[in-house]
Amino acid sequence: MRREHLNKLILTGVFAALSYVVFTFLQVKISLPGGGATSIHLGNAVCVLGALMLGGVWGGLGGALGMTIGDLLDPVYVLTAPKTFILKLCIGLITGFVAHRLGKIQQSKDRRHVFTWSVIASVSGLLFNIIFDPLFSYFYQRIILGEASAKLAFAVNLASTSINAVLSVLVAVFVYMALQPALQRKLIRL
Repeated sequence: MRREHLNKLILTGVFAALSYVVFTFLQVKISLPGGGATSIHLGNAVCVLGALMLGGVWGGLGGALGMTIGDLLDPVYVLTAPKTFILKLCIGLITGFVAHRLGKIQQSKDRRHVFTWSVIASVSGLLFNIIFDPLFSYFYQRIILGEASAKLAFAVNLASTSINAVLSVLVAVFVYMALQPALQRKLIRL
């Protein structure tokens, strides 16, 4: 039990580092009115992959930590770091809950079942993000910059968040399905 806990902690750190790198260095930044920004990135894919592999708490924590550190180290995103931590942790928690509690993907040897529940779980976590990321941003910007600026930023943020979600589902499920046979053979003990 103790070794399993240590393995998950180490892998959470790996996912945090990976989400930081993917978010920070492999993004297309889109400027918003008032000096803010949104971006197209695959950081959410790492968060979802972590939740599929490690479960919602550990995977979500890895993705949330990595992208929050990325926000804190970028002057454009520094003020959104608390929002990032909460939203990315929720992506992981929702994805992990659906995949492991409802779909029981780690207990199944049926690849079709695992694939189906991996997609359902990924879409569930990222659908949450599509709804709540733009809403959080809208209310924050409305308070700071006013309604007109917030509406424009909402539309751009909704579009970029939706693109991120589609790309993240595709990448996370593809990578998880490639790794799943090894996970089933217990080569990677989680």
